Amino acid sequence: MADKTIKCQVVTPTKALLDEAVTYASIPGWDGLFGVMHGGSPLVARLGIGELRLDFPDTAESKGGSRSYYIDGGFAKMSEEGLSILAETAIPVESLEESEAKAELAEAMARQADVNASDALAQADNIARDRNRARTKLRLAQQSRSAGI
Repeated sequence: MADKTIKCQVVTPTKALLDEAVTYASIPGWDGLFGVMHGGSPLVARLGIGELRLDFPDTAESKGGSRSYYIDGGFAKMSEEGLSILAETAIPVESLEESEAKAELAEAMARQADVNASDALAQADNIARDRNRARTKLRLAQQSRSAGI
């Protein structure tokens, strides 16, 4: 592995998506975006909803570049062995469909919490989270399309 890289694994409950060396990872934490590079301190962090961007080193076989994933929940662990992203949901942005994200957002925007229910606040929180998920998917799908991915 190159000198300034870290081993990165991206895993969901159903499959392993990635096991490669990266130079940088921009990670959507539960409470904000954070970055990880070679030589960083060990950490364990809860993942939120957002874009996981991984930057790859140039090699003899290929030019580096970046790849992005839609992430929703899970944990990130940085240790001497590398970076492990254990995500509840991880989808390569090129797999996101703008039309599906728009439909998901429309459905989430149409939902309303029952203000008379005993769990009205929980309902409102779930609706807000669903709207955030759909908005994030739509933004990433549009960025991916405009970048020609």
